[in-house]
Formats: sequence, structure tokens, C-alpha cells
Amino acid sequence: MKKGCLVGGGILLVLLAIMVFWGINFNNKVKLQDLAVQKQWSNVENTYQKRMDLIDQTVSTVKGAAEYERETLNEVINARATATSTQINIDEGTDLSPEKIAQFQEAQNQLGGAFSRLIASFERYPDLKAVQNFSSLQATISSMEQEILFERRKYNDQAEIYNRMIVTFPQSIIAGFLNFKEKGFFKATEGSENAPKIDFSK
Repeated sequence: MKKGCLVGGGILLVLLAIMVFWGINFNNKVKLQDLAVQKQWSNVENTYQKRMDLIDQTVSTVKGAAEYERETLNEVINARATATSTQINIDEGTDLSPEKIAQFQEAQNQLGGAFSRLIASFERYPDLKAVQNFSSLQATISSMEQEILFERRKYNDQAEIYNRMIVTFPQSIIAGFLNFKEKGFFKATEGSENAPKIDFSK
């Protein structure tokens, strides 16, 4: 009887040890994937910052040359302020939850829409093409929008890998215990596959 208890206890300890090592291994894998998501998020932020710099440069140039588009300019400036205040700071522990990703994307979409309307307004004023630096805007804006889409897709890919790791059973039990939370995705918006176009040849 005592021997049987010892054998049973030994088996139980072995199973417990296996579960502990499995849990540690899973924890390490999820944390590494979380770091991959955060790294790609930094790339997304960098591309949006590049667009922000381009918008600042454009607005600064247009302010002196297109007083007739003051309303459109103000729309861009206000949207920029909203986008700047809607940030996700992962360094301070803020998570990349679906809700926060959605808020970030909405603010960036509003800024992108306002900027696109500003770009479209240029075509009504042929004299703007003579303004310094305007001749290179078309290629710069187009490549910037494509870079944003590329980095967003890469982020979504990394977030999907992470989410799959924590939602499937039995990993989901450990993930819940360790407080791993689902990451949000960027969602496609209508017309997002098309970058704003400017034709300064007219």
C-alpha cells in the first residue's frame, strides 16, 4: 500500500514538473512574441511620424502660398492635434488592445482624410506648383502611404501570431492566469489601398 502511494506520488510530481516546465516555456514564447509585436508597433509609429513630419512641412509651405485654403488648412491642423494626442505608449505599460488600436487608427484616418483633401485642393491652384519643394510632393506622399500600409500589415501579422498563441486551449488557461491580453489589429479602410495623388504637370 505504501509502495503504491509512493509510485502514485512520484507520477504526480513528474506530471506537475512537466506542467511547470511547459508553463515556463509557454510564458517565454509569448513574451518573445510580445516583444516582436512591440518592435513592429515601433515601426508603425515611425512611419506615421514620418507622415506627420511631411504634413508639417506641407502645411508650413502652404500657409504662405494658399491663404484661400485656410479652412482646409485648419482642418488638417486640428486633425493633427487629435492624432498627436491619441498615442499608445507601450514603454509605460499601455497595451495594444483592440480598443486602443481602433482609437489610434480613427485619429490617423481623420488626419489622413484631411490631408488628402488639402492635397486635392492643390489641383485647383496651378500657381502652387511653382512653390519651392512642391514638385517632389507627389512621389513622397505616395511612397509614404505605401510604407504605412506595409508596416501595418507586418504589425497585423505579428499580432495574429501572438493572439493565436494565447487563445487556443490549453494555452488560453495559462495566458489568462499570466494576464496576457489580446492585441488589436489595424482594419482596412475604404480607399486605403490608394495613396493621395497630385498632378503638378497641369
